Order: sequence, then structure tokens, then C-alpha cells
Amino acid sequence: MMDFEVRAVLFDLDGTLIDSAPDLGAAADRMRTNRGMPSLPLELYRPMAGAGARGMLGIAFGMAPDHPDYGPMREEFFTTYESCMTERTHAFDGVPQLIEALVGRGMPWGVVTNKSMRFTGPLTKQMPLFRSAGAVVGGDSTPYPKPHPAPLYEAARLLGLPPEGCIYVGDDERDIKAGKAAGMFTVAAHYGYLGNDRAVAEWGADAHIHNPLELLALLNVRQLA
Repeated sequence: MMDFEVRAVLFDLDGTLIDSAPDLGAAADRMRTNRGMPSLPLELYRPMAGAGARGMLGIAFGMAPDHPDYGPMREEFFTTYESCMTERTHAFDGVPQLIEALVGRGMPWGVVTNKSMRFTGPLTKQMPLFRSAGAVVGGDSTPYPKPHPAPLYEAARLLGLPPEGCIYVGDDERDIKAGKAAGMFTVAAHYGYLGNDRAVAEWGADAHIHNPLELLALLNVRQLA
């Protein structure tokens, strides 16, 4: 990053800034128990939390998107999740301090997620963490979700900055692909969900962090006491 001037930081949401796996898993598990099926432990749901409904229904019911009942089951999952999406969700350890440090140095920041605005809007409005975010872009905010660069271009536009002045932090290969396609410096968050494919080194990210506060060192920002 020696020759890279960081003017803003953009983050993925689930698995990067917030741990939403408990609520996502709870919604899918409620669907199981409502059908008389035994509950599953959160540890089974957590790795696939970044895949949203597809991941949760896959764990809970072994159901893929090509299943004939997938559409109605997905909408049932959405409705169930909508009713509980901020009950257990919380920022990862270190994230509040990270955001405080960015705000302290006057660096704009924002969110670019594939989570639809149906959920992203209410969730970010209810969590105080996001009050200082200059951009919140959901999976349906542009015609194409990640790995297409369109959502990242939109976030940069909302911040009034060129894409090449931003870095993008995410815990999914789609995040890295989207960031690189947008001309941004990319950072892979190893503490995220990562799915079942943990070959993060093969994603081609420009840098890697194993906890949120490592980003401060990457940005040459003094950690706050």
C-alpha cells in the first residue's frame, strides 16, 4: 500500500462488520422446529451465514436453489428472519473501535453487501454502529450484485470519491473479485464466515487481516486506547 492513497474504506456487512449468524441460523432453525424437526447447533449454520437464504436452507433442509419448493421456502425464511434479525446480531469484537478510529481521522466509510435493502436498511438503521456510515449499498441497490463491481461503484459515488481511492474489506471471494474489478485495494477478512471454501490465499486479495483491528495497522492508523 506504499503507493496507494486511501481515501475511504468500504466493508462487506455479514461476516465482516457484524456477526449475523446467530439470527440467520435461528430463523432457519425455527423453520425446522416448526415442522417437528430437531434443532441444529449454531456451529452448523455459521460457516454458511454469508450465503444467506441459500446457505441457511441448505444446512437446515439440504435444499438447493433448484429444488421445486425453494422459492416458497426462501420467502418463509425471509419473513422469519425479518422478525428476529437484530435480536442476536452484534458487531465483531474490535469493529466499533475500528470504526471509531476511521471517524476520528475523518476517513469516510461505507457498506457494500449482497443482502437486500429489505433487510440491510432496517438493520443498519437499528444498530448505532452505522450512524457514521457515508454509504450503505445493498444487493438490490444496483442492477447487479457482487461479484459485479456496480455496487462498489455506487458506494464510491455516494461518498463522492473515485473507486481507486477506496479499499474494500470482505470475507467472501465475491468481495475480492468485485473490489478488484472496481479497481479498489482489496482486503480479505479471515475472521469472517468464509463458507466451506477456506482457500482464502487463492482469492487474490491485496492484503489479509485476521481480526478487524489489524486493518488499523494496514492503514497506518494509531489504535485508540
